[in-house]
Amino acid sequence: MSYKNKKVSVIIAAAGMGKRMNSNINKQYILLNDKPILFYTLDKFEKNKFVDDIVIVAKEDEINYCNKNIVNKYKFKKIKDIVAGGKERRDSVYNGLKMVNPKSDIVLIHDGARPFVDDEIINSSIKEVILNKATVVGVPVKDTIKIVNNDNIIESTPNRSHLWKVQTPQSFSYKVIMDCYNKGIESELNVTDDSMLVEHFGYSVKMIMGNYKNIKITTPEDLVMGENFLDRI
Repeated sequence: MSYKNKKVSVIIAAAGMGKRMNSNINKQYILLNDKPILFYTLDKFEKNKFVDDIVIVAKEDEINYCNKNIVNKYKFKKIKDIVAGGKERRDSVYNGLKMVNPKSDIVLIHDGARPFVDDEIINSSIKEVILNKATVVGVPVKDTIKIVNNDNIIESTPNRSHLWKVQTPQSFSYKVIMDCYNKGIESELNVTDDSMLVEHFGYSVKMIMGNYKNIKITTPEDLVMGENFLDRI
């Protein structure tokens, strides 16, 4: 079966607080050239011909707002559900996974505040996960990285050629990611991203090339950069 015939679901993680943005509203709803950041993110997956449905994970008290001001306002058709996030990101993603169509072959998990994902990244993620069962989008780091101790004393300098900056989507076989999340939640495993969970349970994760524009908007400076990206389109 080609990847074009696989059923593809997407989880958009949009339940974060966004404290670094210094805003009185969730960062996903901040306007970027007159439209919310979350609009741009959803629009990329809505228009992708291989994506079948989308589950949004939002803060519980923002579900109605998201439905009215994003989904209905911009007439998104692929949104299957909006579910409440949990205490930690892993809990939020798990809530989203439980609402994914159980007939899905592939699940892409993507940050709501990462609006510059493109078709090339989405399609590569779908194609590669068929071969590898688990993939992560990323880009090679440009800066030298230092490892420091608790006193900020440098302990080592890893080889930069082996270091990548992780982005999203992170993409998985539905069966693999559900199995790993079921085990991880039951054992209360503390992980910082979805690929870390899958790695813990013995799966190899393939890194695939992303795009340096595929930034996550978390600070006011990122907003300025995002506006510049849009102005060049």
